[in-house]
Amino acid sequence: MSTKKKTTIVLFSGEYDKAMAAYIIANGAAAYDHEVTIFHTFWGLNALRKAEHVPVKKGFMEKLFGKMMPRGADKMGLSNMNYLGMGPKMIKDVIKKHNAMPLPQLVEMAQELDVKLTACTMTMDLLGLQKEELLDGIEYGGVAAYIGDAEDGNVSLFI
Repeated sequence: MSTKKKTTIVLFSGEYDKAMAAYIIANGAAAYDHEVTIFHTFWGLNALRKAEHVPVKKGFMEKLFGKMMPRGADKMGLSNMNYLGMGPKMIKDVIKKHNAMPLPQLVEMAQELDVKLTACTMTMDLLGLQKEELLDGIEYGGVAAYIGDAEDGNVSLFI
């Protein structure tokens, strides 16, 4: 059994600012030598989508979900003040002005810090997402995988 402290985060939200908060906390915990897992489920899976279109065979509903959901972390909307897409542009300008790290770079940093990024396979099935459409180097699992990571955790968050 590991003596490291554990932090687990369920990322349910598909909103840029909430995902950004989850990744800032995850990267901070990893920097403090925590073993960190982010379990991406439902709309939180969008943070793991590749930005480019990946041709995969899908049914009608799966194609529809794929078109309606943002493709990648950089395309996610805000939880408040979205203003028909102007909000994300404004917040990204503020992030850049203050030399803060935007969400796509926070995701890359998490991978570099060995944060375990897990995609919920049940939600992938429901939304018609396939492994080829998600980032390389992530893990896949269901509730049991999350519970296995969280049961000995010191910090557990739901975002």
